[in-house]
Amino acid sequence: MSPFAIQLTRGFLPSDLEPEDFPKYEALERLGALEEDERGLLRLRSLYRVGRLWIAEGGKGYVEAENREEKDLLIEPKDLDDAKNGDEVVVKRIIARRGRAAAKVVLVTRPAALHLIGYTHREENGEFAVLHIKTAQPIEAKMPGMDLKAFKLGTVLLIDAMSSKVIEVLGHLGDPKVDERISLLLYERRDDKFPPDCVEQALAIPDSVLPEEIEGRADLRHLPFCTIDPVTAKDFDDAVYLDLERHTLYVAIADVSHYVPYFSPIDKEAKLRGFTTYLPHKAFPMLPRELSENICSLKPHVDRLAFVSKITLDPKTLQPVDEEFFEGVIHSKRRWNYDEIDAILEGRRTHFSETEQKILDWLIPLQKITVRLRKQRLKKGFDFRTDEVKLAIDPEHELKETTIETGTPAHSLIEECMLLANKAAAKRFEGDGDAIFRIHEAPEMSKIEELLEELATVGIFVELPEEAEVPAIIRAIQKEAAAQGLEAEVDALIIQSLRRAAYSPFNVGHFGLGFKKYSHFTSPIRRYADLILHRLIKADLQSDREKKEYLLRNIEPLCVRVSELERNATRAEWDFRDRKFARWAARHLGETFPAEIVEIDLEDSSKGAKAILECEMQGIVVNLRAYDALLFDRIEVKITEANIAQAVIMAEQTGKLSSEE
Repeated sequence: MSPFAIQLTRGFLPSDLEPEDFPKYEALERLGALEEDERGLLRLRSLYRVGRLWIAEGGKGYVEAENREEKDLLIEPKDLDDAKNGDEVVVKRIIARRGRAAAKVVLVTRPAALHLIGYTHREENGEFAVLHIKTAQPIEAKMPGMDLKAFKLGTVLLIDAMSSKVIEVLGHLGDPKVDERISLLLYERRDDKFPPDCVEQALAIPDSVLPEEIEGRADLRHLPFCTIDPVTAKDFDDAVYLDLERHTLYVAIADVSHYVPYFSPIDKEAKLRGFTTYLPHKAFPMLPRELSENICSLKPHVDRLAFVSKITLDPKTLQPVDEEFFEGVIHSKRRWNYDEIDAILEGRRTHFSETEQKILDWLIPLQKITVRLRKQRLKKGFDFRTDEVKLAIDPEHELKETTIETGTPAHSLIEECMLLANKAAAKRFEGDGDAIFRIHEAPEMSKIEELLEELATVGIFVELPEEAEVPAIIRAIQKEAAAQGLEAEVDALIIQSLRRAAYSPFNVGHFGLGFKKYSHFTSPIRRYADLILHRLIKADLQSDREKKEYLLRNIEPLCVRVSELERNATRAEWDFRDRKFARWAARHLGETFPAEIVEIDLEDSSKGAKAILECEMQGIVVNLRAYDALLFDRIEVKITEANIAQAVIMAEQTGKLSSEE
């Protein structure tokens, strides 16, 4: 359900609503569909229900029940009120023939799509059409005063989903620069232009810490904090320091909540964005760059406000013996990148300045601690081999090269520190709706059984005791895969069988990490969930009951919102990647490449298979309609089609390869 639907079901105050939801609330008020509950909150009357509308081929609609006590509601075609398949709607129960649970649509709370992206196309028979850019199905499009046939074939159009009117001409499929806009708009991601009131607010914030802002904060400026980030990083939202004598780790996080007040223009825009979207050539930030790359960035040699997690570890067990959070001010002494730290850890750099040596005096011991922490963590959690493919884009927006980014000791050092802080933040709360947790539910046993069946076809058999639990099964699979040299391939399949991590006010633990409680605290510059968690912890520290009640009253719809925004950000990034791969393939039509089968549908072989090419561009997946091979077999394929609109590459198998070829 959408955040607004959750509010209608659970209860809300008009002041809690997002601006885009207020007209819907007013419409429901006029219909008399709302009532006040015993808490003084508004919610739908019992005659009404909010849910997703599904329309069958015969034209009848259904709104599914949310729980066992309710029945699906039938919506006759005459009662659909122009609602479309997939829309979220409010319906009112009515009396139907034969006592069937029925209803009629009274309001569309969220359309299935706000806009569509299409492109002009001409079929082989000469018929003109505008096709949906993902499905290639014809869609309606109109542009008053303009004949769409006059546009060059392949022209990309942004179309209003309700009126079918063309909102904007985005460009042409032949121009690689159009990919950015397509990927962002397909998944409703905002670009790097912020509304004027956001920019005005950001520019009004001083670019240095004021003396009065330090009052009441813990002054940590004398401590040799440092940041460690990728070489290309422009914003630094975490800094670390280890007090060796007390065995106390300080994780200082940019104090974004200090600079972004509730309901301010920047806060409203950040909530709409939810996350920073990262494309290979450009980041589309959650916060204006005036904040994220300046006053909120923990740059070296300047004072910066921070929200600090202070964790004291038992020297023997490395278990936390004390955890606290407080507002502070730091003065980072050095900005390192991963490559520099890796060079030091590997002994490739041995000469340092006095400041650098002071940092390394505690950083080298910290790295050894994090190695132990990681080893402990993997006794309950998992380490999946997922090599990340990084794309490089040339000035013309064509794919220039790809590289595989693997975890390094420097990356692991920082990761373990952030995990400690995130765990400490989550442990402050009970998990019964009182915070925002990062959850990862255990996979369904049926998915694991399907995985075992798929692996059995390629000779990976796992012997297990009766009633073995899922973690034991996965470890056994990984052990067998490692014995056959298929760790990366099998890990990819395991990940596909797992549930997606999400945000929730109700804690169920994090299966992948093996943590009982976990949240996101360490990246408020790029994740709105972290900003909310900062506000919740501060409300506790300051005993601010009013702010805490507001946050918790709206925490469930907020979790739904940020989970959906996260999925859309990821989908936009993947879509952009696939478009660049399709353009590369278009330049290599008819060429043959070695490839490895990585996905087969066991239930329906007609769906074909997927294979990863072995070429200078790593990570390119092609689709095979027909194949004569097993999972993980190496074959030779020829690229036969590169559909840039749908970002799909088709190939045909031309031969088999031995593992040595």
